[in-house]
Amino acid sequence: MNINIENLVRENIRQLKPYFSARQEFSGDADILLDANENPFGSPLNVNYNRYPDPNQTELKKMLSEINHISPDHIAVENGSDMLIDHICRIFCIPGKDNIIVLPPTFTMYEVAAYTNGNEVREVPLDQDFKMNTQKILSVADENTKVIFLCSPNNPTANNMNRDEMEKLINQFNGIVVVDEAYNSFSNQKSFIPDLPKFNNLIVLQTLSKAWGLAGLRVGIAYTSTLIAGYLNKVKTPYNLNVASQQFAIEALAQTDKVNAWISETKEQRNILSEALKSFDFVETVFPSETNFILVKVKDADRLYHYLISKKIIVRNQSHKVLLANCLRISIGTPDENKQLIDVLKKF
Repeated sequence: MNINIENLVRENIRQLKPYFSARQEFSGDADILLDANENPFGSPLNVNYNRYPDPNQTELKKMLSEINHISPDHIAVENGSDMLIDHICRIFCIPGKDNIIVLPPTFTMYEVAAYTNGNEVREVPLDQDFKMNTQKILSVADENTKVIFLCSPNNPTANNMNRDEMEKLINQFNGIVVVDEAYNSFSNQKSFIPDLPKFNNLIVLQTLSKAWGLAGLRVGIAYTSTLIAGYLNKVKTPYNLNVASQQFAIEALAQTDKVNAWISETKEQRNILSEALKSFDFVETVFPSETNFILVKVKDADRLYHYLISKKIIVRNQSHKVLLANCLRISIGTPDENKQLIDVLKKF
C-alpha cells in the first residue's frame, strides 16, 4: 500500500522551520570551531566533552545502515525510543482532534505520549491468547485515527503478534503503523526493516537498551521511509543524542559476537527459569516468551510481589492491566541472579 503521508502530517509540522546549527550546514572537517559558543579549553573531565555532539549522528547512522542494509536517510536516532514515540504523536496527531489505537496490555508509553499531546487513545484489547484482531482494529479506526502502535514481541505479554495479521493491517490502514521491535533480538520473528520498501506508512522502532546492554545511554532508532525519517529529524532538538551515547553505541555495534553470545545465554536462562517456575504450586501459568522476560500468573501476585521486595528482589507487578490479573513480569537475569530468585521462591 502506498498512501499520501504528507496529508497525514500536521500543517504546523509541515510549515515548521527546524533549528539548524552551523555544523549541519557545513560538510567536512573544520580546523577551528567558533560557531557554537563552546568552551575551547576542554572540560574538567579530561575527555573531549566540551564540544556539542554531531547533530546528524552521521557515523552512528552509517553503522546502523550497514548492519540493516538500509540507507542512512531512512533512519532517525533519538534519546530513547520513548522520545521517538512522542515525536510520532506530535508529527501526525492534532491535539484535541486526532486519535491513536493501542492493543492492551502493551507498552504504556504509547498512550502516555498521546495523552501528553492531547490525543484520544482508542483501545482494542488483545484476545485471551494475547492475539490481535485486525478487523476489530480497523473497525475502531476512523478518519481521525492517525497512528496504530503494534509491539512485537509484545511487552508485557512476551509473545509475537501474527506477522500476516500485522501485514494485513499495514496494508489496509490509511495511516501510520508503528511496529515496536524493542525485543526482536530475542525472538525468532523476522524484523520488518527489510519490508520498508513495500510500506511507506510503516515505522519500525528498535533500541540499544535491551540486547545491546546500553539502557543507560538511551539510544532509540526509527527505520522508516525517507519522508517520515525527514520529519522525525526535523522536529528533534538540535543536539539530541550526546557525545557519549553516540561514541559508545558505535563501539558496541562493532561487537556483535559478544551481544549474540549474551542473547543465546539469555534464551537458555529463559528456558531454565521458565521450567523452574512451573514447579511451584503457587504458579498457575508460565506464558511462552519471545523476549528477555517471562510473564507469570500466580495465585496472589500482590503478596508474592511484596515478598520478593522484602528479599530485595524487584519484579514488575502487572495485575492492574487488562487480561493480566495476578500476573508478574520477571526479567531474565544472570545465571546467579536467576538461581537466587528460585531459591527465594522456594521459601515463599
